[in-house]
Amino acid sequence: MASSQPGHAKSSSSLGSAGSRDARTPPSGVSKVQKRAAVGSLSDSGVGKTGSRQPKPSDKLNPKTIDPFNDSAKHQSAFAAVYTNGGIPCRLVHGSVKHKLAWTPAPEQVSFDPVLVTLAEGIRETVHPYTFVSRQGFKELLQVPNSGQKAFPLLPRVAIAIRGALSHTETSVFDAGLDALMQLSDAVGPALNPYLKNLLVPISKKMMDKKYKEKVMNCLQCLEQNGGQEACPLIKSKIPTYSSIFG
Repeated sequence: MASSQPGHAKSSSSLGSAGSRDARTPPSGVSKVQKRAAVGSLSDSGVGKTGSRQPKPSDKLNPKTIDPFNDSAKHQSAFAAVYTNGGIPCRLVHGSVKHKLAWTPAPEQVSFDPVLVTLAEGIRETVHPYTFVSRQGFKELLQVPNSGQKAFPLLPRVAIAIRGALSHTETSVFDAGLDALMQLSDAVGPALNPYLKNLLVPISKKMMDKKYKEKVMNCLQCLEQNGGQEACPLIKSKIPTYSSIFG
């Protein structure tokens, strides 16, 4: 009888320990379900998410809130990064009817190198506000006094940038490229003639498209008007069907 008691005590101790563990620890299945429910509840409520916020509609108008390296933006040039980092001395002013640019300093005091080149490169952009800032900024710089003299030494780089816009597949970018080319022609006149052949290559490919034909013709006439007698043979070399405005 005495020999059986230690075994009985050991068994009781073991059962007591197990019972104690069972009392402290809930069934594993229930624990996992509870944990999953708790994690889901935290995720739905936003608890534990530090530094996150909902974007505001005005964020897209504020350069400081734009991420130029966001893959979803698919930027076409380096303009987005330059603008976001303050490399363009103007900002977008959002009006109730239309937008406008506020320059600091005034456009007349802005150095064309490299601002004009950067704006020309941004004409290929397809995302707001880069589209408006680049195209309107390019136009306004070329409207300042003596813009032709300031733009002349930059023509090799500006012409390459405009050709990039003219070669773009999107209609809005091609249209912006035609506008920029006419604005540049108005500013520099015959100085643009050496670059016409390269600029006319992408234009000639879209000449017969009905949706472009009228605007392309206006552009060609502008180039001839500003380029003088030398411009017409250059235009005809790429677009043989062109008829001179001088008869």
